Amino acid sequence: MPAVREFPLPDLGEGLVSAEVVRWFVQVGDVITVDQPVAEVETAKAVVEVPCPYAGVVTSLAGPAGSSVLVGAPLITVTASVPDVPNTPDGPGNILVGYGVSTEPDRRRPRRRRPGAPTTTYGSGSGSTVIPIPRPEARLSTRPHDPSPIPASTTGPGSTGPSAGGTGSVAVVSPLVRRLARDHDVDLRTLPGSGPSGLIMRRDVEAAIAAPRPRPAPDSPAVSVTPAVSVTPTVSDAAFPSTVVPGPTGPDRIEPFDVLRRRAAQVYTRSRREVPDATCWVDADATALFAAKDTLNAGGAEPRIGLLAIFARVCVAALLRAPELNSSLVTDDGGQATGIRHHDGIHLGFAAQTPRGLAVPVVHDAHRRTTAELATEITRLTAAARAGRLTPAELTGGTFTLNNYGVFGVDGATPIIAHPQTSMLGVGRIVERPWVVGGALAVRKVVQLSFTFDHRVCDGATAGAFLRFVADATEDPTALLRHL
Repeated sequence: MPAVREFPLPDLGEGLVSAEVVRWFVQVGDVITVDQPVAEVETAKAVVEVPCPYAGVVTSLAGPAGSSVLVGAPLITVTASVPDVPNTPDGPGNILVGYGVSTEPDRRRPRRRRPGAPTTTYGSGSGSTVIPIPRPEARLSTRPHDPSPIPASTTGPGSTGPSAGGTGSVAVVSPLVRRLARDHDVDLRTLPGSGPSGLIMRRDVEAAIAAPRPRPAPDSPAVSVTPAVSVTPTVSDAAFPSTVVPGPTGPDRIEPFDVLRRRAAQVYTRSRREVPDATCWVDADATALFAAKDTLNAGGAEPRIGLLAIFARVCVAALLRAPELNSSLVTDDGGQATGIRHHDGIHLGFAAQTPRGLAVPVVHDAHRRTTAELATEITRLTAAARAGRLTPAELTGGTFTLNNYGVFGVDGATPIIAHPQTSMLGVGRIVERPWVVGGALAVRKVVQLSFTFDHRVCDGATAGAFLRFVADATEDPTALLRHL
C-alpha cells in the first residue's frame, strides 16, 4: 500500500490561527513534486502561496476555494506513489511568497493527471465531501451562479438539518460559515451560494448580514434594521462578488470585506477605541533637504536616495533620542495598560499604495542600516508591494510608521496609529510657498509635518521635541551628523 502523507496548513506567522483558500493549483489525481505550490491562501496579513513538502498523487484537498482552514488542520493529502524529488544543493525548498493575486501568466509545467482520476475529495475518511474543484479562473467569473442547493451527498458532514417546513440540505461545508450565520440570525436555507455548485461561502453570509432586514409587522417585536451601504468597487476586489439589494431609490450594491479589509477594520477600530491619541504639526522649509538629496545622487551615484529614505534616516535618529516612542503598551487581561514595552530595535514601517490597496512594509532593524541601505530596502519593499510579492514577515513587526500622504496631494492629516504601535510621523506635500529667510520674503519648498502619538507613553513635551528635531533636520540635514 502506498503511504498517504498529510500536509497540514503551516503557521504563517504572527499568531494567525486560520487562512482562507483563494485558489487551488492542483486537483485530486494530479502528480506533484516536492515543494510545488499547491494553493494560494489569504490570511489577515497577506496572500501567500503554500508549497507542499511531499511528492506523489494528490488524494484530497481541505475544501473548495473560499473555505477557511485552521493552522495545523490538513490542507492536502498525498499518496507517495512516485519518489520524492530532493531539494537542490543551492538551498532549501520554496518559501511562502506572495501578497495579492499575481497578474502574470501561469508558467508552471503542465500537471500530469492519472487516467480515470477520482472526483476531487475534500477531507479524508468515510465522511469526506465530494465536490468538483473549479479552475482558478472560475472564482473570478462574472456569470450568474446556480442558486439551487447542492445535493445532500455533497454537502459534507453536518450540512443537513431541519427546516421550518420540513427537512432538507443546506449547501454549507465550513463550520465557520455556519457559526457566523447562527451568531447573526441568518437563515442559511434562504441564501443562494456563490461557490461551486451553489455552495454557501462566508462572503454570502456577510452580504446577508449587511443587507437590510425586512421591517417588522406593527404587532411584531421591533428589530434593528441595517441601512444599505453603497461601496465604490476597486480592481482588487474582483474575486469577491457583490450583492445587489433593493434600496429606497433603486438597487444598492453591498460589497463584502475581503480578509485584508476585515483585518484593517479591526485594527483601525481597536486603535480608535483604545488609544488616546493626539496630533501636533509644524511647517518646515525643505529647500535644503532637496539640495542634500541632489548632492547624494550627484554623478549617477547608486543606489538612488529619495526623500522617503532621508525621512527614514531622520526618524531613526529621532527615535534613538526618544526611545519611549519606539514602543508598545503592556496590558492586563482586562485590556488595561500596565506598562510600556521599549523595543530593542527600530523596525520602520512605511505606507505604500498598491493596486490591492494600502500596504505597510517594514524595514527591519532600520537603526542598523546606512542611508543608502535604507534607500535600497525601501525601493525593494515598494516594488514587492506593487507587484504583490510581499511576504507576511515583511508586513509585520513594525514599531514605528512613516506615512508619506503628500503623494496624494494633501498638506496634512491626523492618521490612526497602527495598533499596537504608539506613534506615527506624517509627511505632507512639498510645495513652493513664500517664506521669511533672513528677514526677507523668499520662495521656498515648504512641507507640513505631523506627529500622532499615544498620550499614555509620553506627554506633549516629548512629542513636541521629537517633531521639532525632525523639522530641524529637514531644514538643515547636516545637523544629523551630530547624532549619527
